[in-house]
Amino acid sequence: MEEIRQNGKIILHSDDGISIKMIFKNLTGKNFQGQKYAEYIRHIAIGEMGFSPGIIEHCRDGEVIGKGKIPNV
Repeated sequence: MEEIRQNGKIILHSDDGISIKMIFKNLTGKNFQGQKYAEYIRHIAIGEMGFSPGIIEHCRDGEVIGKGKIPNV
């Protein structure tokens, strides 16, 4: 099981082995940048997924395997 947490709360989770890793990269600006990234954060991450600006954690089987930051855009 993989999940993305913020402030100790699970925001997204999956056991497909692919989607959480990809979404984490989207959220932390590794898959795209600039205006597209700002729009993704504003409308998708914050507007639809329930994230807020701040630190996020990528976890696998309960252990943190990556950390990132959602900017305030």
